[in-house]
Amino acid sequence: MATEMRSDVAVLDLPRPYLLFLGDVREAGFAKTAFGLRDWAPELCIGEFALPGSTVSIGLPALSPAEAYAKGARSLVIGVANYGGIILPGWVDALVDALANGLHIISGMHGPLHRIAALREAAALHGRRLIDVRVPPANIPMATGRKRTGRRLLTVGTDCALGKKYTALALSRALTARGLNAEFRATGQTGIMIAGRGIPMDAVVADFEAGAAELLSPDAAPDHWDIIEGQGSLFHPAFAAVSLGLLHGSQPDLFVVCHQPGRMTVSGLPDYALPSLGETIDLTLRLGRRTNPSIRCAGISLNTAHLDDVERQRVLKEASARTGLPTADPMRPGPAFEALVDSCLRTS
Repeated sequence: MATEMRSDVAVLDLPRPYLLFLGDVREAGFAKTAFGLRDWAPELCIGEFALPGSTVSIGLPALSPAEAYAKGARSLVIGVANYGGIILPGWVDALVDALANGLHIISGMHGPLHRIAALREAAALHGRRLIDVRVPPANIPMATGRKRTGRRLLTVGTDCALGKKYTALALSRALTARGLNAEFRATGQTGIMIAGRGIPMDAVVADFEAGAAELLSPDAAPDHWDIIEGQGSLFHPAFAAVSLGLLHGSQPDLFVVCHQPGRMTVSGLPDYALPSLGETIDLTLRLGRRTNPSIRCAGISLNTAHLDDVERQRVLKEASARTGLPTADPMRPGPAFEALVDSCLRTS
């Protein structure tokens, strides 16, 4: 049986399909919301809309808001996840134009849309909605640490923005394909837009972080799997708090470490070196045992999108040899990924 989150963790009512807004981004990593929707909900994506100066494309038709509306789009989704999660002043005129041309606006940024007077006034004038996804439910309880029934898998990372969401989605899909009762549990804005529900963990007050994770993944049938999207990194000086709360509250039976080969320093903080796979496994085990003494690492997920086939195979074999664990790129189906899934299902 599927599990249900508390009733006030609402299923989102998002007007679809989407026009994906890329702003003026120059680095693909800052457009991860747009890429995530393109890859995991392509049927909902009509096109992309970028401002002058942007050098990023997600490969969809370039459309103005008016053109997208004519093709069936009903919302403009802010597909950018910039540092700090802010709506930049240079975007506002384009967003107002989208409202004027029939589109609602959906945002996963930290700054609420309605706080921007021009957007608030344009939405009221044209009868459009301003929809903020990064809003946690009210009255999140304190964590109890109580052991819950069901099976849980958490994706963790050596850093931010390197594949935790993609890995969780791929594993959820793979377990379902094998006939298991598995459900993806979204913890970030893009995952919530894909799944239609979840809790934006980085918007939760720190004292209630673990409680939110418990709420996200409640008691379930013994054979039910919750595949929980990881956030941040235990090693990131800015974002480790959300990672630790999610680890303690989700009480994972197992975790998969996500990493991007070639990345040497922490995202946004070049003075901090990235941890090794071994360090990440060790720290996750030590901290995770606080709420689940039986936690184990099931394997390694590598983001190899930037590598050719020869280099990809080399880094996969090297990581597996170094850790003794199955290693795969979840976006490339095949024996390596199936071995990772097998490891997740191992009971001892």
